Amino acid sequence: MARRRAREVAFQALFQAERGGAPLREAWAELRLDLGADEDDEAAAGSGDGEVERFDRGDLAFAERLVDTLAVAKEAIDAELGELIQGWTFGQMAQTDLNVLRLALAEMRLAETPPAVAVEMAVRLAKRFGGEDSGRFVNGVLAKALRRHAVAQEV
Repeated sequence: MARRRAREVAFQALFQAERGGAPLREAWAELRLDLGADEDDEAAAGSGDGEVERFDRGDLAFAERLVDTLAVAKEAIDAELGELIQGWTFGQMAQTDLNVLRLALAEMRLAETPPAVAVEMAVRLAKRFGGEDSGRFVNGVLAKALRRHAVAQEV
C-alpha cells in the first residue's frame, strides 16, 4: 500500500471515531485489528473497488503518525480550520469534508510530505469519499492554509 491507502485508513479511523463517539486511538486500534495488522506487521485493506492491497510496517506507521497527530492536536487543528472556513460551522459541513481537512492539516504538521502534495492527496480523498463539490471545497480551504503558511514563513 502506498501512502494514499495509509491516508484512507487513517481517514476511516477518524470517521469511525466521529460517528461512534469513541476516542480516535481506540477506533484506530479496532481498525488495525480488523485489518489484521497486528498479526504480522502487514495488513490487507480493500480499496473499495474489489481489490485488496497489502501494506507494510512503514505504511502502517505513517497512518498511525497521522492518527496520533490528530489525537494530540485536534483542538488546534479545529481552531485553525475555524479561522480558515468563514461563514460555516462544523455542524453545517459534511463530516467527510471536515475529516479530510483535519487529516490534511495533520499531515502538514507532520512535515513528512510537501504541503502541496498533502493538499493534492486531500483533494483526491475528498473527491473519492465526499460529495460533488467536496474536492473544490477542500482545495479552497487548504489553499488558504498554504497561503497562510507561506506568509508565516516569510516573517
